[in-house]
Amino acid sequence: MKSIQHTLLAASLAALMACAGAQAPAAAPLAERWSALRAQQPKLQVRDAARALGVSEAELLATNLGKGVTRLQASGHAPREIMRRALDLGQVLALTRNENGVIETTGTASRLKPEDQQLATSDAADAAEREARMLNIAGGYLGGAIDLRFQFPRWHYAFAVVQPGRDGTVSRSLQFFDASGNAVHKLYLKNEAAIPVFDQLVADFRNPDQAAALAVTAPEAKPVAKPDAAIDVKEFRMAWEEMTDVHQFNHLVTEFKLTREQALRLGPAGMVTRVAPQAVRQLLQGAARDEVKIMAFLGNPGMTQIYSGKVAKVEEAGGWFNVLDPQFNLHLRVTAFRSGYVVRRAGIVSVEFYDDQGELVVTFFGVRERGKPQPKGWTDLADGLPKA
Repeated sequence: MKSIQHTLLAASLAALMACAGAQAPAAAPLAERWSALRAQQPKLQVRDAARALGVSEAELLATNLGKGVTRLQASGHAPREIMRRALDLGQVLALTRNENGVIETTGTASRLKPEDQQLATSDAADAAEREARMLNIAGGYLGGAIDLRFQFPRWHYAFAVVQPGRDGTVSRSLQFFDASGNAVHKLYLKNEAAIPVFDQLVADFRNPDQAAALAVTAPEAKPVAKPDAAIDVKEFRMAWEEMTDVHQFNHLVTEFKLTREQALRLGPAGMVTRVAPQAVRQLLQGAARDEVKIMAFLGNPGMTQIYSGKVAKVEEAGGWFNVLDPQFNLHLRVTAFRSGYVVRRAGIVSVEFYDDQGELVVTFFGVRERGKPQPKGWTDLADGLPKA
């Protein structure tokens, strides 16, 4: 369905320019092609416009350099330092997305004191691992309203964007992209008093190179799944049952050279229950109805964003199922969901949903107090989802 939509977008763009007596889209400058597409479809999202035009989102954004868009430094530790400085902005809207999900949270990020940062890494086994983890901490964004988990090595391009928003007001944002030009994270200023702070940040991190051309690379090839027959399933299931912390799961997947969904499929009996992919609707509707506090994890290889709390307004529109609360929005392209799982790891229940390419879109947990079990309202909600 998505490929058909993108083909139609490209075809309509070609027809539009042909009628105008313009050059073929491939020969016309990218900025002109984008302008023509915007005129035809003003509500089209930048990500979808980029795909229709055959370029990355970062390349599309770079066509406006000098017209409200400024390229920022992005090599070395610059992205981390920009995010550190962004703590001074106060209230922001943090936005992270993947192909079939978007998470948006408005609030003020917390700060970590130096001793807190050391505590956050004190369980690392050796100095090299501690150092690597420290490089993915930006002085805050752990817990609180803006809860982020960074993988800064994936951040390759950074821009400051000052442009009229859809509501007519001026939007100020920091936007980050990976080596292929795909959006990793966006941070929108929601505090007018901090406009001078934003402007100074942009001035301090302005990239001397303001050329529009970006050396984007082809997306990484998706790893080929290891055949089930080549996996020691018995040993894997034993290791699963020996987990004492849910965070050990990622190490387990890596150790046995599995894909994440493959690990769920091969999990021990009683630890994984497959549910209907559209059960995400029932999960969010039930959480809103029963006021069950949830945690939603949504991200991409460079960033994971987390929301913790209640949800209230849920509704479906145009193939997306949405949470539309004042401080929290979640948008899930449910038409692309292929599978869902209720998962038990180290006594913790989660629900995960995957898209038609086998990619994890979103994971839900029940909010719990440290050291205490998850609330029964959450486990009942998860266990009551329709089975696949």
